[in-house]
Amino acid sequence: MKKKAPATKRTGKASAKKPPAKKPAPKKSSAAAKKPARATKMYAKRADLGVPVDGFFARQPPALRPILDELRAMIGDAAPEATSQIKWGMPFYSIGGVSMCALAGFKAHGNLTRPGPPGTYADPDGRLDGDGKTGKHLKLRALDELPRATVRDWLRVAADRARK
Repeated sequence: MKKKAPATKRTGKASAKKPPAKKPAPKKSSAAAKKPARATKMYAKRADLGVPVDGFFARQPPALRPILDELRAMIGDAAPEATSQIKWGMPFYSIGGVSMCALAGFKAHGNLTRPGPPGTYADPDGRLDGDGKTGKHLKLRALDELPRATVRDWLRVAADRARK
């Protein structure tokens, strides 16, 4: 049998002891290791959200104002019960809280946007723009480009969809 070495006496001198070993950090799951942490962006509420639409129309350039005013009147004829408010900087019209259409003004044209899946609105003349996943828009540069009968039909369809 082997004998243990005798214990040494401690002196008042500091010994060259190693610091205690740190425990290793727990391993992360492979799913957590693959995804980098994302910072959540907090956006401020738009100052114009829900305000009346009159200010939007008043700010439009003289060339676009007649186009947008005519579209506004046509929306009123197609759906007198529709309410309007500013969302995303443009007038949205809805019936019972369901979006019917929106108007937009840009530098050189005005838009009438209607929601709906592909094929919702008949467009034999190919006047509608957009990919059509959630709706399409009519782009107008002058009032004489406005296809009134077609737009009335589109607005009736949009109003009926919103009422259902």
